[in-house]
Parts: sequence; C-alpha cells; structure tokens
Amino acid sequence: MSVAHQVLLSRSDLAALMAPHDYLTAAEDAFRALVEGRASTAAPMHIDAAHGVFHAKGGAYCNERRYVSVKLNANFPINPERTGLPTIQGAILLCDADDGALLCILDSAEMTVRRTAAASALAARHLAPADARTLLLCGCGVQGFAHAGALADLFRLETVLCWDQRPEKAAALAARVSTDLSLPAQSVTDFAAAARSAQIVVTCTTSTSPFLGPEHVQPGAFIAAVGADNPSKNEITPALMARAVLVCDSTAQCASMGDLHHAVEAGALDRDHVRAELSEIVTGAKLGRLSAEEIVVFDSTGLAVQDAAAASIAYQRAQREDRGTRCALHD
Repeated sequence: MSVAHQVLLSRSDLAALMAPHDYLTAAEDAFRALVEGRASTAAPMHIDAAHGVFHAKGGAYCNERRYVSVKLNANFPINPERTGLPTIQGAILLCDADDGALLCILDSAEMTVRRTAAASALAARHLAPADARTLLLCGCGVQGFAHAGALADLFRLETVLCWDQRPEKAAALAARVSTDLSLPAQSVTDFAAAARSAQIVVTCTTSTSPFLGPEHVQPGAFIAAVGADNPSKNEITPALMARAVLVCDSTAQCASMGDLHHAVEAGALDRDHVRAELSEIVTGAKLGRLSAEEIVVFDSTGLAVQDAAAASIAYQRAQREDRGTRCALHD
C-alpha cells in the first residue's frame, strides 16, 4: 500500500505561488460556483479564548476536481503588543472530496488576507465608480496593504489615504504602499475629511464600535466593510447601513456576524434591505448599483469557499512547480 503524501505550503511558498490576480480569479470562480451549485459552505464556528477568538470555516468547492477545505484561524488583536505574534495565525486543510485524502496544509494568515482583499476588489469591480481615484484605508495592518494592492490592479488610483487610531501605523502603511506598490500614499489624522474625499473606502479594523456614518461618505462611494468577522465587531453605523445599498458575501452569515447583524439588531433595517449577494452580482442574476449617486456597502464576513478556491489553485500550482514541503501523516 503506497503512502499518501501531503504538501505543506508556508507563507513564503504562497507568496511565491500566488499573485493578487490569482486570488481575484479564485474569488470570482468561488462566488460563481455558489450560484452554479459547485460550492457550499457550512456555518462558521467561533471559540472564545481569553485574549481573542478562534474561527473555523469549512466548505466544498469544485473546479476540475472536488475539494473540501477547513480553516482554523486564531484572531488575537493584541498579539503584536502582548506577545509579538501576528494577529491572525492558523492553517487550512485542503482535502479530496471524492476519497477524503488530505492533500495540502496551507498557512491561513497569508491566504486569509489575500482572499479577503480579492473579494473586496471583485465587489469593487462591479459596484465602485469606474473612475475612482481616491482610496481610504481605515485600519493599517496587513489587510490594509493587501487591499491597496488588490484595488490598484483594477483602478487608476491617484491617492491612497491611510488612517488608523495609531498614527504611527498609518504612517508606516503609507510608506510601504508608496515604496512597494509605487502608489502616492499619505497618512491622515482628519478621518472625516479623508472619508468624504474617497470614492472607495475600506474598513479593516478590529473595532467593536461603529465609526463610519452617512455624514462621512460622498454620494456614489463604495465601502468594503471587512473588519466585522465576529458578532462583537462593528465598523459601519446602522444609519449608514440603512441609507446604503447593501451587498453581502452571504446574507445569512452577515446577519449573524457582520455589520448587517448590528444594523438589524438596532432596528435600522431588516434582512430584506439587502439588494443582493456578491455571487448574484458576479453571475448577473441581480443588479448592484442602479445609479451613480448610490452609496454601496459590501458587507464581507469571509466564506469558506473563498479559501477552498484559492487553496486549490495554490495546491495545483505547487504540484506542477514542485513547491512546498512533502510530508506523510500516515506511516
């Protein structure tokens, strides 16, 4: 009996194997697969810990092969200051859905950051003003940098504004965006003025209190709300959610853990206010933006199918290029 070997893909392996456009390709097919019946997701699991939370997400996805993936992420926002460890750590298990074989173990931090930014970029391609030139990043960690790169591939950005409650983080991100992405970037302290000047706003913070309201955004703006990935987090005020066109990655999931959850809980709207899910926009089943003046909020809580689609590309490429570390869990 032959021993089945698994492939271990580290963060550096994924960085070598996958470019931002690969994650965008994976995101588009992932959301298309949901409508076409090639994908499904299970309800996320949340496990509270003293200084953070563990998330577990699993789902099935099929391109030319059937896969199941399960991701365990630890999200500990105070890690950088407390222990020097990253905020997000974890692993993705990619399995063959036909025989149950474990195929690949992937670093989840790199993949989560990149696939999240790719979903925002995909939504922006369909829902943001085509001539958007100014991007505001709210929250200046690794997710902010990934979003700058993903959106720069789709829009001719002339200004990238970086805002964070810690000004030194905003300054560091602006310097990195300028140097590594060759984009004109600057840190800002006047949040309200920066938000009003931006056609695209990305909120990727760990905030538990909403900070972006209708008074902060210009007509026609597109907002990618990605920070609320558990029920305690909240970035967008119920008033802005009620005023805006809402597109969700999953209405059911956003109603339980996203900014939609808080708006419904506050009585500002109900789930029927959601115009479409991103899968419906991608496939043309529903329309997103109907006028240039509409404000659009993309409520993004992250779906397991995004992980599975991106992981399948990375695994297939690693096999072709003989990348990663081979191991055998079964003797």
